Amino acid sequence: MPIGPVEYIIVGFPGNEFNGDIVPALEKLVESDTIRIIDLLFISKDADGNVDAFEFEDREDLSPFSGLSQELDGLLNDEDIEMAAEVLEPGSSAAFIVWEDRWALELAEAARGAGGVILAGERIPHQIVEDALAQLGRD
Repeated sequence: MPIGPVEYIIVGFPGNEFNGDIVPALEKLVESDTIRIIDLLFISKDADGNVDAFEFEDREDLSPFSGLSQELDGLLNDEDIEMAAEVLEPGSSAAFIVWEDRWALELAEAARGAGGVILAGERIPHQIVEDALAQLGRD
């Protein structure tokens, strides 16, 4: 099966407050075939540092996420949960989203077909980009 680049983000929510406000943006990206959600998991850390991981169907407050289909539900494992928990502050939660960049599928296939391999890549944090643009006077 051809597949584009796959990436993940961990979106933190202080105070364990999932409100579903990010769902419309995710739905729009899925509907436009910009991304394909591969897996989606929620993680919370209580004030004592105890970690819990759960799916949207496990909690009523996560029902807004139910319309987001997942291609490989269960891909994320205990090691992924531990990694996400390390970046979570006590008393907060996170959505751990793994997606395929469908917009880059054609480029990825062309690169593979030409014998190319990705040697490096990284998402540049938003604040770093904002700071660089401000220094250039382009904010």
